[in-house]
Amino acid sequence: MKCKHVRAVVFLGVCSAAFFSWNERAAAQQLTDNPPAVNPLVRVLQAKGILTSEEVAQINQGGPSGDADQRLAKLLLSKGVISQADYDNAFSATKVINISAPAASSASIIPAVYRVPVSSAANNASLTNAPAPTSASSASPSPSPAPDAGPTVVPAVTPLRVFTVGGIRKGEMKPAITMGNLHVTPYGFIKATFIHDSSSPGGDDFPLPGFLTDTGPQGSPEFHVKARSSRFGANFEWMDPSPNLTVTGKIEADFEGNFSRADNRNLSSIRSSMPSIRLAYVRLDYKFSDKDTFTTVMGQDWTPFTSSTMPNLLETTILSGGYGNAWERDPQMRFGWTHDFGSFKLMPEIAAVLPASGDVPGAANLANQLGYGERQGPDSARPTVEGRIAMQFQLDHAPGVAPAQIIFSGEQGERKAVVLASAVPAAFAAAFPHGATVTSNTDGWTGEFQLPTRYFTLIGKYYSGSDLRWFFAGQFFSNYTDSFGLTGTASATAIDGNSVVFGLNGTTPVVAPQRPVRASGGFINLGLPLSRIFGADPQGRNMGWTLNLNYGVDFAKARDVERFNPGGARHKSPLYAGTLYYKLNNWVTFAFEQSLYETDAVPGPTGALPLFRGIPSRTWRDLRSEGGTIFTF
Repeated sequence: MKCKHVRAVVFLGVCSAAFFSWNERAAAQQLTDNPPAVNPLVRVLQAKGILTSEEVAQINQGGPSGDADQRLAKLLLSKGVISQADYDNAFSATKVINISAPAASSASIIPAVYRVPVSSAANNASLTNAPAPTSASSASPSPSPAPDAGPTVVPAVTPLRVFTVGGIRKGEMKPAITMGNLHVTPYGFIKATFIHDSSSPGGDDFPLPGFLTDTGPQGSPEFHVKARSSRFGANFEWMDPSPNLTVTGKIEADFEGNFSRADNRNLSSIRSSMPSIRLAYVRLDYKFSDKDTFTTVMGQDWTPFTSSTMPNLLETTILSGGYGNAWERDPQMRFGWTHDFGSFKLMPEIAAVLPASGDVPGAANLANQLGYGERQGPDSARPTVEGRIAMQFQLDHAPGVAPAQIIFSGEQGERKAVVLASAVPAAFAAAFPHGATVTSNTDGWTGEFQLPTRYFTLIGKYYSGSDLRWFFAGQFFSNYTDSFGLTGTASATAIDGNSVVFGLNGTTPVVAPQRPVRASGGFINLGLPLSRIFGADPQGRNMGWTLNLNYGVDFAKARDVERFNPGGARHKSPLYAGTLYYKLNNWVTFAFEQSLYETDAVPGPTGALPLFRGIPSRTWRDLRSEGGTIFTF
């Protein structure tokens, strides 16, 4: 069965390569079938992918040939192919100045990949939502209003979206750097905040579920100032000759890595965290028709399972993981199809994903394999299969409102612990002469919604499954050894350093099963565009106020937790948060977040409870304040 999974992934990859090879020949044939343009130069620019078929039609829409030449020149100016001086030398006309449409008032933390004019709500839905920098390189492809023209409406709150619905249109990314047919656009943000926690026993500058350890007599309050959430990245587009094929890529990193261990940094390592990769992938979009688009993503991206919907929070290091928001980024091969029905879009996707469960390798295993470099997932010798189906439609047709989305997702995978023959306990060596293995499954599903309106934006997610530790859910529990009913038990060390238990089921030697911890949870987030609600001037200084209210909760099934924690342990963590944003302009946002993180415990079989302030407790709380500035570029 496992070989079938591997063969299926190889088959999908071969089919994808053959598919794009076939369509390249079809695209070349299509180019030769196009009727001649008014200007032969237009045909050359279309063949090189600089102009789309829609833009060619716009140039040739009639009128004197001089008008067509000027329309062509304006398009080339907007794309950065020619300069303003070139245009002025060719036409003694008023300068065409490109300005970007204003970004949404939502003070998002994830920077946009592609620029979306506020007035184009239909296009806005297929892109990431956070504000992009305002510059000539990110301008709208058509001539914009005069420089003194500003936004005519305060935008609604746009949901945080890490996935597009539909393909990326050719030339949609407005490059800052052009190297032949390669277009590059850097982006990112600088985020600097202060943090006060009433209880942070792990000493971290981000909130983890409680009862991971005891605290001192005061509950371990902490104060931090951090800049390591700052992020940088670049988008790439290769202008393929086919007018229907869009080739893009992305690489993104932040400074959330470990603190450097080096002689010149030991004394100051607390302020010298290392950069780490977030995203790195290549994406191919092939447009079959105006209605159908095929998409392939290969590399590290957000997981189709549970990552489609994100709460709008200032704290983004763990983004309410363990408190109702399950998510992950993972290397994958993803395939999707989008059909546009006119009134709504439907996009199913399926992916073969790196199998992982986030298990901690044994303590004696090279410093936990240099930081949780686990191998039980890859040892399963099969990919984790994930998928999602997204439906997009316009709920509110008012200007400045993004489309709504409803999403369902799921995943299924396996992990395996391997015991070598030399490590099998002597009493069981005859029964397991070649060694032994023990496996457990991970599975899950979600239901998600994103409902933007002119007055409020309501988003939410519910998830359920087993062994969801890898997705920051289930209170970070993975699996447990169930030796109930076994006699004569003995432990062995698996090749990754973890423990595996052998025992007798009656008189039969067996390996004790390892069972996944069942989990569920979710969140609901309400975004209020305060400036729009109170009728602020769209071009005034008060147009950038928004308020987000969030409630989330994450559960690990109490019955599972009680089975393997005789001293009692955490099983539920709710989060209550309010975040106020003030967007000064397209670059600078001020934010303040007040939140309450809480964890509830269940007693062990003997009635014992975990400790908080040295006292057996059922509840741990952290009253958390964070505020600061985000500079987006």
